[in-house]
Amino acid sequence: MTPKEMYEMLKPIQEKKGYCFNPDYEWCLDVIEGMLTNKARYGYTSCPCRLATGERERDKEIVCPCVFREEDVRKYDCCYCRLYMSPEGAEGKRPVPESIPERWLRK
Repeated sequence: MTPKEMYEMLKPIQEKKGYCFNPDYEWCLDVIEGMLTNKARYGYTSCPCRLATGERERDKEIVCPCVFREEDVRKYDCCYCRLYMSPEGAEGKRPVPESIPERWLRK
């Protein structure tokens, strides 16, 4: 699967859940390419913005969409890697912060 194919597959699914993709299409493709690289490397689509261990159980919090997405989008209008956004953030109605705090539960 190519990043473009994955984008097209995921976009309507996420929109039904109330999320938007980042309006920067190239940004989305870069993030998705990282997810696909991690899928080939580890067997699962871990967040490309975080370091995965290669152990699915240890990395389960960062399998995209990560467990932090909902709270981050609600609080900051985008997720940590800025792939997923709120409609208000994607439309520029609210400014998104320069960075999102890292929160990792993994021990």
